[in-house]
Amino acid sequence: MKKILLSALAAATIITGCSISQGSEQKVSVEGNQEVESLLSQMTLEEKVGQMAQITLDVISKGDNVYSSYEPLQLNEDLVRKAVLEYHVGSILNTANNRARTTEKWFEVISGIQKIATEESRLKIPVIYGIDAIHGTTYTAGATMFPQEIAQAATFNRELVRKGAEICAYETRASAIPWNFSPVLDMGRDPRFPRIWEGLGEDVYLTSQLGVEMIKGYEGANNDISNPHKVASCLKHFLGYSVPTSGKDRTPTFIPEVELRERHIPAFKAAIDAGAHTVMINSGIINGTPVHANYDLLTKLLKEELGFKGVAVTDWADIDNLHNRDKVADSPKEAVKLAINAGIDMAMIPYSYDFCTHLVELVNEGEVSMSRIDDAVRRILTLKYELGLFEKPVTDYKEYKAFGSEQYELAAYNAAAEAITLLKNKEGILPLSKGTKVLVTGPNANSMRSLNGGWTYSWQGDKVEEFAGEYNTILEAIENINGKNNTTFSTGVSYIETGKYWEETKDINSAVSAAKGSDLIVLCLGENSYTEKPGDLHDLTISSNQIELTKALAKTGKPIVLVLNEGRPRLIKDIEPLVDAVVQTYLPGNFGGDALADILFGKVNPSGKLPYTYPMYANTLVTYDHKPSEEQNKMEGVYDYESDFAIQYPFGFGLSYTTFSYQNLKLSKDELGADEEFTVSIEVSNTGDVEGKEVVQLFVSDHYASITPDVKRLRGFEKIALKPGETQTVSFQLSGRDLAFVAKDLQWTVEKGGFSAMIGDQKADFNITETKAFGPKDQIL
Repeated sequence: MKKILLSALAAATIITGCSISQGSEQKVSVEGNQEVESLLSQMTLEEKVGQMAQITLDVISKGDNVYSSYEPLQLNEDLVRKAVLEYHVGSILNTANNRARTTEKWFEVISGIQKIATEESRLKIPVIYGIDAIHGTTYTAGATMFPQEIAQAATFNRELVRKGAEICAYETRASAIPWNFSPVLDMGRDPRFPRIWEGLGEDVYLTSQLGVEMIKGYEGANNDISNPHKVASCLKHFLGYSVPTSGKDRTPTFIPEVELRERHIPAFKAAIDAGAHTVMINSGIINGTPVHANYDLLTKLLKEELGFKGVAVTDWADIDNLHNRDKVADSPKEAVKLAINAGIDMAMIPYSYDFCTHLVELVNEGEVSMSRIDDAVRRILTLKYELGLFEKPVTDYKEYKAFGSEQYELAAYNAAAEAITLLKNKEGILPLSKGTKVLVTGPNANSMRSLNGGWTYSWQGDKVEEFAGEYNTILEAIENINGKNNTTFSTGVSYIETGKYWEETKDINSAVSAAKGSDLIVLCLGENSYTEKPGDLHDLTISSNQIELTKALAKTGKPIVLVLNEGRPRLIKDIEPLVDAVVQTYLPGNFGGDALADILFGKVNPSGKLPYTYPMYANTLVTYDHKPSEEQNKMEGVYDYESDFAIQYPFGFGLSYTTFSYQNLKLSKDELGADEEFTVSIEVSNTGDVEGKEVVQLFVSDHYASITPDVKRLRGFEKIALKPGETQTVSFQLSGRDLAFVAKDLQWTVEKGGFSAMIGDQKADFNITETKAFGPKDQIL
């Protein structure tokens, strides 16, 4: 029996050519509590180094090798003892065989690890277990799967985002896991990047605001992670990971100092200020230097300037990559030296113990200082104490009665319903009436895998069908509302498993034939699940098979509702004119099918807004906050260049089944000093016939500046609900500091001159009367 939610309607300077410091003494050090300092004073070098090591679960499970385990999963106690007692390993991550486990199995496995660590080791130091739970507890069967971060960003709803993180924290702790490698704060400013869906979109302010909400949800308002319902969060991936020059994962990029501070630091700064306990490091290369070997970024910026007191952990095998892939270290041992001296505290090894051997040798040889080791271990031990692991190393699933509850599932449904974005609705074809003869077709029509995306029950999301059979695909959700007699299915294009993860096959003629007996076609296109390197692509255009299917169906003359289910905005310019409506679902999770069907048939009024600019052309991948020179397509009426800001849909765009009007934009001041506060207010009215939610977005434009200004920047947003005929006044509090940009001297600066505030179709001008620099640490957002 498929699940149907009956109550669903309720409720310092960064050097451009960054250098590698070979043996630099750490200038920043955290202070441990009395217990930490006492423990640290008793530890041998080998015990300290072990705390800095993190292995994957397969290494200590029964199996033929360290890369896979037997099923059913069982610990190999001899291998656990080797890891914890011989090498003193302080952390374990991941699942085994790349698959989800029950809460009972997690309790059994982690209890077995902690029993050896806390009863048999000399100093009784518990292990800290970490997992990638990025839209729900990824590797736990029965956990509540929320929309992926990009979809959560589309809600523009702080409360929903925070609630999702709270539930994820609870269910991760129910799995006996206290450390979550989330949130992802990488800026989604290049739609080619295969992990854009893991982040919160292209805008700095939106990402900063929602990232803080996720920290609050994971760690609690006071960051008391000893609370057994909370987890330690981990900011990913510091820094500038998501804008590689090629668009492909883990490849080089060149980021000017101004851009790094303007776009990439603020969200991390906001999350650090919000108390985030850990950070994971960018796997790529910035300005020729791998970030894992970059002292300027990891120590001078992260730990000294931004004041980060927590644990900096590597990404998967990234210290080895300094030698094997990036060629900046002439040996694996040299790679360890570079990374630890740069500021790495914990190494995601994840298979070999060579890291431990190399680091002990490096300290004994004077290549890595003991103070650097002590600083790293102090941070790790402090994290373990703050999580309460010394008092209670394992949380018991039997104490988590709300795990997978209908209340939590309703929250996931609500997030999906507020994320889904209506982009086109020609002649009001939506919503549909029950009883409409509908053909549901396309490769994403009957797949839970594509609804969820990667990091769902497995790394690539390929095991979703095994674990999510009780939830509804788009087809099944439409059948539940419209009836099976009124709903026909023909796949048209299908995803198939191959050695390249997945490919497509087609049977377009069958879909065309099935359309003949239908009144309307719901065409579900997009992508199958993927993440990281397997998601790299050469062409952002939606697949040729899906284009062919769309064109063939358009020739039938039947109206088409295009449903997009994709991790990044695939180019649709050749087919968008052929369809009557476009609905973007992103990756909406297990309840995405239900939420979409409720929107298609009018039970829910769509309210999502695009968290990125939807591109139209492969050579026009430009964000909304671009420079004025991106819009120079004409010259004195003589020449017409293809240099305009040509996009499919703008950032912040999304339609509704009702209409909203904006009036009476007011400023409390139109002349103000650099530090003065002022209020921007607007009246918003629902001028349509149905209740709806609207995202009120405040943009600010700097008319002239010493560095060419962005055409506009988001500086406030608020989501409100309005009944037909209702009017509400929405106010935003700003100051001159909110208008600052990073100047040529790398100082956050507001310059005197004219500005505009814009909300909807309303605009008001004002002036800043003085210039002021606020300093590099004042990240503003």
